Amino acid sequence: MQAETRRKRILEILRKSSDPVSASRLAGIFSVSRQIIVGDVALLRASGTDITATPRGYILTGHSEGVLHRIPCRHSAEEMKKELQIMVDNGCLVRDVIVEHPVYGELAGQLNVSTRHDVEEFMILVRLKDASPLSDLTGGIHLHTVLFPDEETYLRVLGELREAGFLFEN
Repeated sequence: MQAETRRKRILEILRKSSDPVSASRLAGIFSVSRQIIVGDVALLRASGTDITATPRGYILTGHSEGVLHRIPCRHSAEEMKKELQIMVDNGCLVRDVIVEHPVYGELAGQLNVSTRHDVEEFMILVRLKDASPLSDLTGGIHLHTVLFPDEETYLRVLGELREAGFLFEN
């Protein structure tokens, strides 16, 4: 299969998938190495295609309907699961977590969680890798880029985060 044809098919697979698709899975579909897929995705990104790499695989971004807001939060690592559940239980897609590092500036980690199952898989990955949340670098202060179904949901989530003590407000 020609590389150009493979890249078009990768895009089709990503468009049709509601879940992230791993490079290894794509490599199996096309009988090529994982590194070939990583290169294909790099070329697709360079051509302007909005593909995000998440811990669970690639997703197409920028094609969702709703309203996008950044939410400032502060909590301990132990409260991360509850914070994410508040958002996904309200039908939101939590795209990322962002911290402001004193040396490196803005650091972002892709989450792309939208269900309790996604949150649970993310939490399992954090435990298995013995990873610290990015917010540990900033005393628990961080931002989330969140896709909300509508403004009403945005306001409801703000209220629930405030009630839980997670909304960072001065």
